[in-house]
Amino acid sequence: MEIATYVLVVAVVLMYGSLEARFKRMERRAARLERKTDLILDHLGVRQEEPGLERVTALLRENKKIQAIKEYREVTDADLKEAKEAVERMDGTRG
Repeated sequence: MEIATYVLVVAVVLMYGSLEARFKRMERRAARLERKTDLILDHLGVRQEEPGLERVTALLRENKKIQAIKEYREVTDADLKEAKEAVERMDGTRG
């Protein structure tokens, strides 16, 4: 019985590692696609306003970037890094 338990634990650990690697690859791919989409929109001169982010845009116009990042996090439940990158894209300060 103990051997079966150890085999099961090893199998679960290996599956978790495989799934984690797959999720990281998917996240990187989604980020690349988002950057490419942003470049296309910039090239076409299209500004994308996401619903619910009017306050973030207003804060950026007032040069209140930190408050804009905080507001973005509240609205979207994004983590700090994701919110900072998104606000920088909105502001046009990130290449």
